[in-house]
Amino acid sequence: MNDFSIGLDLGGTNLRAAAIDRSGKLLDQVAGKSGYSAGREAIVREMVDAIETLRQRHGVTGLAGIGVAVPGFISIEDGVIRNANNLTSLENFPIRDELSKRLGTPVILENDANAAALGEKWIGAGRTVDDLVLITLGTGIGGGIISGGKIMRGSVGMAGELGHITVVPNGNPCGCGNRGCVEKHASATAITVMARLLGLGDALSSKDVYDLAMSGNEKARTIFVSMGEALGIALAMLVNTFNYPLYLIAGGPLAAWDLFGPPMLEETRRRSFTYRATKTRIEKAELGNEAGLFGAAYLSFDAVDSFVNRPLMGKPSAS
Repeated sequence: MNDFSIGLDLGGTNLRAAAIDRSGKLLDQVAGKSGYSAGREAIVREMVDAIETLRQRHGVTGLAGIGVAVPGFISIEDGVIRNANNLTSLENFPIRDELSKRLGTPVILENDANAAALGEKWIGAGRTVDDLVLITLGTGIGGGIISGGKIMRGSVGMAGELGHITVVPNGNPCGCGNRGCVEKHASATAITVMARLLGLGDALSSKDVYDLAMSGNEKARTIFVSMGEALGIALAMLVNTFNYPLYLIAGGPLAAWDLFGPPMLEETRRRSFTYRATKTRIEKAELGNEAGLFGAAYLSFDAVDSFVNRPLMGKPSAS
């Protein structure tokens, strides 16, 4: 029996790994100490150490496999991160194969937002549906699409980069080369930039801006209205494109739902006939920052089950 899997979620500033069983129960968890400024070798060594710690504690008997969620554009076939703004030392490096070599076992690599969407599908807010879209709000904006219970990856693994949907045609320039990406108008970073432009302060965090808004500061409140409208435009495009039953919002700024949620839903309603005419749900995700861990762990269970249940090839030999 493949009783448990190890999932690792590599963030821009830290990493966490967990042993999770087939029922979705978190058996054990370890967190890495950020050594990213030391470069690629420090990151890889930290990832290997975290996985080894869990493997030593729980053994290899019953281990379904190891799944690793990383940020950025992922070339799934090659196991390479093609673009990662917060982890540039890992760009164009064969991280999957290097981890497999050091651990002596296959590793499944996945984009972190895709893994989070899979986690929500497995045991989170999406467990009752087979089709959903997840938008993750943070320093930037990521996304994952689940179709028929599986991650939609596209031809090379780069589908679901929802943060780069254009919501303002001549809007703020983005590091991807576009202008007006939703992440430049609705992420935690966008919140702080808007606060600075409105004269609220040069060193405010998105949480600081939220606190100002909740205290009644009208300028701060307009920031969350603008954020909600940008998200609503993106969601309307997604609803019109996919006609899925469920769209989830996750990430730290989710705490400000009461501020950005109403304008977001109103903008979606205004721009999408499908949303107005159906029972499409736009809701909060449930798993918080654990979603990527659960999704990374589930990758191995899914791979094992797909192998066991795959159809036999060819014709049976005559006896």
